[in-house]
Amino acid sequence: MRRQSTSFEELVLENKKQLLNDPEALAKIDERLDERSSKTTEQDKNYTK
Repeated sequence: MRRQSTSFEELVLENKKQLLNDPEALAKIDERLDERSSKTTEQDKNYTK
């Protein structure tokens, strides 16, 4: 029997579907994006001084 392989793109799509249906995962992603955004803003403020 031949083993069926899954492409990287298919794995990404499957992962994306799972994340979009998981409220806890979405909350964690949102928190991480907020943290990154605030770090970038702080760095920009320090850079322009």
